[in-house]
Amino acid sequence: MRWIPSFASAVCVVGLISSVGAAHAVETSDKPLRIVVPFAAGGLADVLARTLAEEMRPGFPKGVIVENKTGAGGNIGAAEVFSRSKPGESTIMISSPGPIAINQGLYPKLPYDPSQWVAIGTIAAVPNALIVSPNLPIKTAQEFTPYAKQSAGRVSYASQGNGTTSHLTANLFSSLTGATMVHVPYKGDAPALADLSGSQVDAFFGSVGASITLHNSGKVRILAVADAKRSSALPDVPTFAEIGLPAMQSVTWYAAVTAPNTPAPEVRHLNAVLNEALAKPAMRERLAKLGLDPLQKSAAESADFIKQQTQVWQKVIRDAKVTID
Repeated sequence: MRWIPSFASAVCVVGLISSVGAAHAVETSDKPLRIVVPFAAGGLADVLARTLAEEMRPGFPKGVIVENKTGAGGNIGAAEVFSRSKPGESTIMISSPGPIAINQGLYPKLPYDPSQWVAIGTIAAVPNALIVSPNLPIKTAQEFTPYAKQSAGRVSYASQGNGTTSHLTANLFSSLTGATMVHVPYKGDAPALADLSGSQVDAFFGSVGASITLHNSGKVRILAVADAKRSSALPDVPTFAEIGLPAMQSVTWYAAVTAPNTPAPEVRHLNAVLNEALAKPAMRERLAKLGLDPLQKSAAESADFIKQQTQVWQKVIRDAKVTID
């Protein structure tokens, strides 16, 4: 089972600015822009938000700020953006799928309605991977499965939080292999990877983008990529399909959304500024270094993508029988 359909059509956007209005300079806003990241500073969502903030400043001359509102698998930050608590500014959330397309299938009650998000735009996609502590006594992905099965209940894995893509990816691995591992949820990539590099946890099924710098410096080890093909940023790292687990595929995407009832002209402006930022060569280079593929779409196309992906992730939750710890 592939968690996210082929990105061939979604990602073939290099040099293509379809209906997104980024082929020329966009108008400026008379409001400041606040970008809320529902995960901890230093993680991939945070890095993307802060990089985009710099590139989006020309469209918001009154300023762009980034705030981290963490906790509850992204629900705390999501609830704040959903309530549109500061009407004197434009407010968006930049996030991985959790509070956009996943949490409604995991939490019995949420302080917001994910079906009512207004899509601003999709940003990028990146495969998840098996990442292990530098001190774990295995060298390859082929060794990890028997190691985890023989150490049933003693191998720990970090996640970005309950219900996040890393949590669900680990559940997929367990369902495919029969390995039993102990879940240790964090508040984003950064704290999870910090403890992984310090050998406080054994493994992390997180994204290539969040972990590639630590991998390259030897502080963690990426053993296998959960995608149909090898990552261009990690050409020497095999896919799970290459080691006999073709169904072990999981790709994380990032998107910008805003509160219901946001005026249509504001949505169009936000989408135009976002896509102009994503089209800049410096931004494309930054995404490539992180192993991310750009996902540049109009607001309407992004809404359709999020709706389809919500169905995909909800099926994953049902099939894997994932529950909140």
